[in-house]
Amino acid sequence: MNKNLQIAKYITADYITAAIAWALFFLYRKYYVDPWFVEKASAILRDRNFYYGVFGLPVLWIGLYAISGYYRKIYRKSRLKELGQTIATTAIGVLVIFFTLLLDDIIRSYKSYYQSFLVLFSLHFSLTYLARFIITTITNSKIHRRIIGFNTVLVGCNGNAFRVYQDIENQPLSPGNKFVGFVDAGVVEKNMLEPYLPHLGSYKELKRIIEEYKVEEVIIAFERSELNAIDPIMTEIEDSNVVIKIAPVMQDILLGTVRTSSIYSPLIEISTDLMPAWQKVIKRMMDIVISAIAIVILSPVFIFTAFMVKRSSPGPILFRQERVGLHGRKFKMIKFRSMYADAEKAGPQLSSKNDPRVTPWGRIMRQYRLDEIPQFFTVLKGDMSLVGPRPERQFYIDQIVQRMPHFRLLQKVKPGITSWGQVKYGYAENIDQMIERAKFDLLYLENMSIAMDIKILVYTIMIVLQGRGK
Repeated sequence: MNKNLQIAKYITADYITAAIAWALFFLYRKYYVDPWFVEKASAILRDRNFYYGVFGLPVLWIGLYAISGYYRKIYRKSRLKELGQTIATTAIGVLVIFFTLLLDDIIRSYKSYYQSFLVLFSLHFSLTYLARFIITTITNSKIHRRIIGFNTVLVGCNGNAFRVYQDIENQPLSPGNKFVGFVDAGVVEKNMLEPYLPHLGSYKELKRIIEEYKVEEVIIAFERSELNAIDPIMTEIEDSNVVIKIAPVMQDILLGTVRTSSIYSPLIEISTDLMPAWQKVIKRMMDIVISAIAIVILSPVFIFTAFMVKRSSPGPILFRQERVGLHGRKFKMIKFRSMYADAEKAGPQLSSKNDPRVTPWGRIMRQYRLDEIPQFFTVLKGDMSLVGPRPERQFYIDQIVQRMPHFRLLQKVKPGITSWGQVKYGYAENIDQMIERAKFDLLYLENMSIAMDIKILVYTIMIVLQGRGK
């Protein structure tokens, strides 16, 4: 499946229909009461507002659709859900056009104004939804006929897993699952899937299997005797970019955290989205705008801090260290050097309150978080966010996971310059403190929102200004 090509189809259709809708609306708005339309028709080609609308407005519409998350999960569209999404985004977009962007507008009467609103809404919605309906119908038809499929791993191999496999495979209209194999849950009463699917190993190898086989969907179908494995499995795969579904027998365990997904499938989908798509877009925009402004405003502080680091002790100004980020990807975190050179020549060590490795100027930097300033560049690059769990080294992650398996869930989001744990707890001096701080960061995952990010940023600024960093 070529996801980029599929996205391009929707974007092209949305652009063309938005342009046609504006062109028709422009004709209606300018000439619908004029009996000399034929004589005035050529004036359209000389009207700049016509071209602004035809070529410019569709770009704004596509931006609105992107913010709403329409171009995500591009092969998993529902025509009914698509209807509601199109109505909602069209209403918002038309309101924006009428109150901020409508060019050369002359209100002859309020009745005419309301009629114009309804005309633009009707034109844009009907054309946009018709094009989307056609593309989605064709795509769904290919999925149901097994021309398009999602690489799927079945977790389980006993009776319930076998029933789920048979039910999906025997449906006349496929829900889209293309099974690449199954993994066992460690409690094998009777391996019923071996004759039908490749045995890929144990559930403990799921992460590797997902990457190796480019898995897009994981279906968990356990027996009652296998339910103890559900927590480690969810911990293992929740930070992977896959759709997770369960067989109905497990519904009572996950009550309140699941939703039905398709009338063609007897499965229940677990929602793993931490934030609505539009909030994710706004969060990234905040990262870019605030970081860019901070870099400009703090440039004198940046220069002064760099000078003081160089003057305080021999060694480089900047300190680079590999950290683990989103989905376990490694990146280089950059800070102003606050320790003497070769501070970790004996191996990884966490800093303590009276750490002799920290320079006198380093203590001042840490107190006011000045050492973190270069991380704004890392945020602009996209490896970090302003707000998110603090990134750790793999050396410490391996130790923490042994005692706190859910710690891996923090890799579902980008790490941040500041975090709930950083605000509430500060820097950690040992593994126990890292675990205590991580509890706040896990709470952040459950409460992620733009409002929460703003609160954490405000508290961070207060800590910096008061010199309460530790």
